[in-house]
Amino acid sequence: MVPAWYHLVMAMNLRLSPAQTEALRATAQEKGISMQEAALAAIDAYISHRGERLKDAISKVASEDAVLLDRLSK
Repeated sequence: MVPAWYHLVMAMNLRLSPAQTEALRATAQEKGISMQEAALAAIDAYISHRGERLKDAISKVASEDAVLLDRLSK
């Protein structure tokens, strides 16, 4: 029988290349966080599709406000 707490939190091993490990270490150190926190933040950003939503929002503004943006650029 598996204890109930086992299903509440998922643990996993993440195998990174030496280059990925170093990049994660450097990023974590730069931000003053642990490598685990940096990896979790990257996963959260990836699954949130923030970049896609941002790109879509920028495209919408660019098309809907093209005249205004053109005037502002002059």
